[in-house]
Amino acid sequence: MIGKVEICGVNTARLKVLKNDETVALLERCKTGDMAAREELISGNLRLVLSVIQKFTNRGENLDDLFQVGCIGLIKAIDNFNTGLGVRFSTYGVPMIIGEIRRYLRDNSSIRVSRSMRDTAYRALQMKEKIIGETQREPTVDELAIALGVARSEVVFALDAISAPVSLYEPLYTDGGESICVVDQVRDTSNTDEHWLEQIALSDAIGRLAEREKHILALRFHHGKTQMEVASEVGISQAQVSRLEKNAISQIKKNM
Repeated sequence: MIGKVEICGVNTARLKVLKNDETVALLERCKTGDMAAREELISGNLRLVLSVIQKFTNRGENLDDLFQVGCIGLIKAIDNFNTGLGVRFSTYGVPMIIGEIRRYLRDNSSIRVSRSMRDTAYRALQMKEKIIGETQREPTVDELAIALGVARSEVVFALDAISAPVSLYEPLYTDGGESICVVDQVRDTSNTDEHWLEQIALSDAIGRLAEREKHILALRFHHGKTQMEVASEVGISQAQVSRLEKNAISQIKKNM
């Protein structure tokens, strides 16, 4: 897909590239309502869209769809660009294209997020940009929550909800050989093969005990009762409970 030449019927190998002074002249004409200049600006900046969508090719999305969405971002950039700011068009256009693609990926994700949560997330992102612009530092979650007048947990959940999911097989590091993927760095210590086999062996070992020994162990270790309480409930002495408990544990260890 990365090496694809034709996208949406457009031969990317023959895309025109405008010089900066040509772009500025066309933008000036575009502001006067010149539709021909607008069309030329769009066709002359398609390579910009192409360069941006390369960043999103590992998400399994159709490249044609991403290209079309990127073109929407390009058109919005052309229609809203202020020629009086003295910055290059690409400086403004690239973030607009990226933003449009990210919005598309969020809204079309298989993980559905409620409208209210998305709205909270977008407000938090806007507030974050505003605070960074004013203070030249990234705000904390608590500062965002206070500025928005919502609970801290709402901000955390909202920002997490719109974060793009990462594939477990996305490469993290390559050193000329096999790539290290996310799945290689993820470990569940409670569900390892060793833990699973131990649980099976323990369950089998307990199953071999006499019913009275199983009942005593359940009262001691599941219900948390003392040996005296168990003795009173079962109707035997505390010494007998202690002996049966030790014998049961010893038998479990032997069976395992």
